[in-house]
Amino acid sequence: MRVRSKPAPGLYLVATPIGNMGDITYRAVEVLSVADVVACEDTRVTGKLLNRLGLDRPMTPYHEHNAERARPELIERLKQGQIVALVSDAGTPLVSDPGYRLVKACVAEGLTVTALPGASAVITALQLSGLPNDRFLFAGFLPTKAAARRKALREVAKVPATLMFYESPNRLGESLADMAAVLGAREAAVARELTKLHEEVARGDLFALANRYADTPPKGEVVVVVAPPSDSLPPDDAELDQRLKAAVDGGASVKDAAALIAAETGFPRRDIYARALRLFRVDAPN
Repeated sequence: MRVRSKPAPGLYLVATPIGNMGDITYRAVEVLSVADVVACEDTRVTGKLLNRLGLDRPMTPYHEHNAERARPELIERLKQGQIVALVSDAGTPLVSDPGYRLVKACVAEGLTVTALPGASAVITALQLSGLPNDRFLFAGFLPTKAAARRKALREVAKVPATLMFYESPNRLGESLADMAAVLGAREAAVARELTKLHEEVARGDLFALANRYADTPPKGEVVVVVAPPSDSLPPDDAELDQRLKAAVDGGASVKDAAALIAAETGFPRRDIYARALRLFRVDAPN
C-alpha cells in the first residue's frame, strides 16, 4: 500500500456533506486529518462531523461576524507554512459565506489555495429540477422585505438563464408569490432536504408552487430553481398600466379590466385590481 505524503501547506477549501455522510470524499478526509486548523462557520457543527469521521483537529470559527478579525490570524498561519482547511456547515465553502474574502487575501499574498470539490446544494438542486442547466444564475438569498425582494427579482427577470435561490422555509410561500408576480408562470422546482432521508423536489409553475406553500412552510433547507424566461416575458409595470388603460378605453369597468388582465398575465387579481384603482384614482367600493 502506497503511503500518501502529507499535503503541501496552504488553504484548502473542503466541501462537506449536505446531508448524507457518504458524500464526504477521500481527499477531504485526508486533508482534514492533517490540517493544522479547521476554520469553520460553527465549531459545534464541524465538531460533530470530525467526530463522525474519527478525527480530532483544532478548530477556529470563521464566519461573517468575525471574518475581519479572524482573517489576519489565518493568513499568518499560512505564512508560517501551516495547512488551513476551510469548511462551511454543509456543502461547498464560499457559496453564500464570507470565504471568498479569505481566498482574495491569500491570492494577494501569493499563498497557495486549493479547492476540494464535493457536495453542493445548488448543483444537486439544478440536477434534480428537470429545468435547463446549460446556463444558470445562482442569486443566493433574496431580501427578507417584500419590496426589496421584488426589486431584486426584477433585476434578474430578463437574464437568459435558469435562476436559483436559497430560501428560508418560513419565507418560502411569500417568496414564491413574489416570484410569480414578477416572473410570471415560469416552470420551477422547490428542492429540500437534499441527499437526506426525506428528500423532496416539488415541480410546477410558480403560481402553483406559491399556492402549495402559502400556508404550509416545509422543513429543511430549501433551494428554488426557476426556468429561464420564454420569448414573451411577463409584463412590467408600464405594460400592465398600458393594458389596463386599453381595457378601460375599450369600455370595461375598472373591476372588469383588472379581472381581464389578471387572467391574461396570471398575476394575482387582488394586486391588479389595487393597481387599477391607483392608476385611475378610483376609490374601492364599500
